[in-house]
Amino acid sequence: MTPPTSPKTPRRPSAVEAEQPDWILETRGLGKRFDGFAAVHDVSLRIQRGHVHALIGPNGAGKTTCFNLLTKVLTPSAGTILFEGRDITRKKAAEVALLGMVRSFQISAIFASLSVLDNVRVALQRPLGLSLQFWRSSKALDSLNERALQLLGDVGLEAMAQRTAGELSYGHKRALEMATTLALDPTLLLLDEPTSGMGREDVQWVTDLIERVAVSRTVLMVEHNLGVVARLADRVSVLAQGELLAEGTYDEVSRNETVMSAYLGKKPHAAV
Repeated sequence: MTPPTSPKTPRRPSAVEAEQPDWILETRGLGKRFDGFAAVHDVSLRIQRGHVHALIGPNGAGKTTCFNLLTKVLTPSAGTILFEGRDITRKKAAEVALLGMVRSFQISAIFASLSVLDNVRVALQRPLGLSLQFWRSSKALDSLNERALQLLGDVGLEAMAQRTAGELSYGHKRALEMATTLALDPTLLLLDEPTSGMGREDVQWVTDLIERVAVSRTVLMVEHNLGVVARLADRVSVLAQGELLAEGTYDEVSRNETVMSAYLGKKPHAAV
């Protein structure tokens, strides 16, 4: 897919950031083996607080495996994962979610038969320990309405609050999933292929949504659409054959001959 000709202008760090970057998530020598095959090998990443960081690579590069290690779907064979300076290498996804690191579009369930508003109210019950108390009357949960509507407003769905979730378009369902994830108040939001399977209009809509959400939190995403990466990402890490190949701004990595070779199998004269 051809990216736009004008990639995002990198956010200029403050003097304090330039001297002492604030890494919200780090990996050191991260690796994963399956029956002797190294799907991920010696990957060391640093994700800076307040930025959008993209993880990209050609098919078979190890992106999904690496992302599943970071989001605690898989347990590493080697290396360390640090979140907010705390070792979370052996912790489970539910444990790190409580710490503020939440994966979107997977853990946030959509209940197709419930209203859009009720989907968010269910999500808001989780931090309160009420998520399994379906016997409670709807009036007892009315205190959650204000926050639920605010979250729906944040993702552009407030006007659809009373619609049945199953009736939403694919892009709007993704937005609802985002709202239920934001109900957990994450400091680090991890997005796995957020525009996968979407038409151009939905891609634009969801890209706008991620841009708004990223204003107040750190985002790490795996994304195949390089146009989306070029627009959103402050920093890009490129994987190939399970190893970290290059890192930099989108403009930098798109001109890297090693990266171009990994994507296209040769040294082209244009950006990836």
